[in-house]
Amino acid sequence: MLQLYFIMGSVNCPRLSPADTLREAIAGGITLFQFREKGSGALQGSAALELGRQLQAICREHAIPFIVNDDIGMAAALEADGVHVGQEDEPASAIRERLGSGAIIGVSAHNLEEARQAIVGGADYLGVGPIYPTASKDDARAVQGTLVLTELRRSGLDIPLVGIGGITAGTALPVMEAGADGISVISAIAGAEDIRRAAADFRQAMRR
Repeated sequence: MLQLYFIMGSVNCPRLSPADTLREAIAGGITLFQFREKGSGALQGSAALELGRQLQAICREHAIPFIVNDDIGMAAALEADGVHVGQEDEPASAIRERLGSGAIIGVSAHNLEEARQAIVGGADYLGVGPIYPTASKDDARAVQGTLVLTELRRSGLDIPLVGIGGITAGTALPVMEAGADGISVISAIAGAEDIRRAAADFRQAMRR
């Protein structure tokens, strides 16, 4: 499920509509989708909720899990498959109480201490990074490189890890070899000239 984890909102779609961007990414082989409506010009309120509902319907049509970034209220309103939160958001244990035992809860972690705290709180997987420099997130932390993935694995953690931040099809394999179970991608797919081909290139690179 976590192998090719696509993240996108309306501000990340320079070529096609968000709906068409998602459809092309699904055709290329993404395995999970996170709706992240953030950044300059992002939709707010009911407009964001309506876009989320539209993208969720596409995911359901293709049996792709639909995750909401940060917004627990939206996740609950849409009955999303889960939510992904950062270190500054509600703890996973509190989110679990609101969304139920079946919700997928992902937590961003940048070091071993944060990873252990997230696991104790009930996280189902960790988003680790940024691995490489990225321009997709204004609030991105310092670049971690693949060493942080290796450290988490060597510590004995067996929770699924997803690498995120500046990953391309050409750099996906080292991320997987460092211990990731999957990779998260925003602009390398959403901003590609051929979105379907870009997603397929990631899947092919990870199979190698």
